[in-house]
Amino acid sequence: MTIQLPLAAHDAALAGIMLAMGVSARAACSAIAKAGPAKRSAALTAMAARIRAAAPQIIAANLLDMEGGRAKGLSGAMLDRLELTPARIEAMAQGVADVATLPDPVGTVLDTWERPSGLTFARVRVPIGVIGIIYESRPNVTADAGALCLRAANAVILRGGSESLNSSRVIADAMRAGLSDAGLPQDAIQLVQTPDRAAVGHILTGLNGRLDVVVPRGGKSLVARVQEEARVPVIGHLEGLCHTYIHEKADPAKAEAIIVNAKLRRVGVCGSTETMLIDASVAPALLPRLARALEAAGCELRGDDRARAIHPMKAATLEDWTTEYLAPILSVAVVDGLDDAMDHIARYGSQHTESIITEDAAAAERFLAEVDSAIVIHNASTQFADGGEFGMGGEIGIATGRLHARGPVGAEQLTIFKYTVRGSGQIRP
Repeated sequence: MTIQLPLAAHDAALAGIMLAMGVSARAACSAIAKAGPAKRSAALTAMAARIRAAAPQIIAANLLDMEGGRAKGLSGAMLDRLELTPARIEAMAQGVADVATLPDPVGTVLDTWERPSGLTFARVRVPIGVIGIIYESRPNVTADAGALCLRAANAVILRGGSESLNSSRVIADAMRAGLSDAGLPQDAIQLVQTPDRAAVGHILTGLNGRLDVVVPRGGKSLVARVQEEARVPVIGHLEGLCHTYIHEKADPAKAEAIIVNAKLRRVGVCGSTETMLIDASVAPALLPRLARALEAAGCELRGDDRARAIHPMKAATLEDWTTEYLAPILSVAVVDGLDDAMDHIARYGSQHTESIITEDAAAAERFLAEVDSAIVIHNASTQFADGGEFGMGGEIGIATGRLHARGPVGAEQLTIFKYTVRGSGQIRP
């Protein structure tokens, strides 16, 4: 449903439009679920083709968004998230095509068992229903979210950031055209067409029961608002306060390559390392090497007193340990062994993604087992915190909560389950 709404429209009019979107999404959800996996795959393939065909229009729309973003004074990291190059558009289209090849999770039998009563029980995956996704800055989420929701037979209402509205409109139109090409209802994917922030409030109320779950993807303030105000369940995606710990048995060459990549490959993604912890036993010899490599690549370092005594850098404050920089800035702390490193992560982290660099298998296994984060990594960059790298074809976000989904939220995580019970005339005594 593509409805243009003036920015100054009265809230009553907006409420009516949002409710109409919910009604349309609920009807489309039923049709999508009944269509079957082959037809959903055909729609996803058509969507990828439509995105590729619309690449010139997407580029033109994105240039408008980038101009607006610069005028608003968006940070370099935010502009990086916003920008769509031909290569990124192709990657976006390929991501949708990859989702088309994923196993359809709907109808998967998770478990079966039989009881002494003779009844046979099964737990079966089913769609969640209608999903509301609120995100900032990144127009590629429009494609990722639409594709993954469709793969799991859900309908989706997308509310992107005002800074990416032009780009998201063209992408959403391409996705909807792909649905139509496959004979499926276009309203399975709807984009809120107004930058009016009141639209978020209407989504959070659940659209009079038409919305089943909300997924926020953005900064701390957005996620906090959603968690505080939502009247429907939330799959939370908090900030990425990610850590890389250089253990005393780390291979120096691996440590250097990994930390530079983990921090600087793309500083604006939630999997970027924000704090490096280094063991006191190797810090005098290894920290200068790592610091020089990071600084040569343009990274500013902020260290505790022990780190600064080894290599000159800015002094870190308490705020630095709890800041998601999304910029070429890295906090550095010297720690006294594995337990101290894990204590630091537990105290300051957001339970997103942590990595240990070590050749000590026992230390690695302890770290993997005891660090309480959604993703825990051994000898690899935290930038692998991405649904595509997990083989999910993309992601809605990295969930850091403890209910329903944790880690990359792909198609499988956008389902729930029901129980089917088969009998032969049993009655309960």
